[in-house]
Amino acid sequence: MALLVAARAVRACNVAVARAMAWLALAMVVTFLAVVVLRYGFGIGLIALQETAQYLHAAIFLLAAAGGIVADRHVRVDVLRNRFPPAVQRRVEIGGHLLLLLPFALFLLWAVMPYVAESWRLGETSVESSGLPLVYLLKTLMPVAALQLALQAVASAVLLAVGGETLDAPAHEEGL
Repeated sequence: MALLVAARAVRACNVAVARAMAWLALAMVVTFLAVVVLRYGFGIGLIALQETAQYLHAAIFLLAAAGGIVADRHVRVDVLRNRFPPAVQRRVEIGGHLLLLLPFALFLLWAVMPYVAESWRLGETSVESSGLPLVYLLKTLMPVAALQLALQAVASAVLLAVGGETLDAPAHEEGL
């Protein structure tokens, strides 16, 4: 029972983060629009504003990935899967989460940690003199995203295996 509660909590957290990233996408579009209007309309180039738009894009890409798993919007090769009965499809899904997504997420976490640690050690900032001094914080999103994916892989497998979840995205996730 505690495992189901934890799995549902992970799913709810990833849904909330994905919804927040949807709003961040709006902020990113407005920021890119401001960059273009300022540069081509007024001849003003603001490196910090350009980097803000890039940071927003990176945050959206990294932090919304686990929400894509929850909403069943992830890439899947369905050549054979759709021909299987639902019980086999469920096993294939569980296997995909535990044998493909989880190892990938854990490898990603392992691979980026030295890179992120070095960035923090240096207090890494933009290479541009007027850029943002937050590169180390941006790079921190990589292990956060890997951890989100790993937790969602386990949560999805648990919900499919013992939580009675269907193979379809839950109805309340349709807005993702």
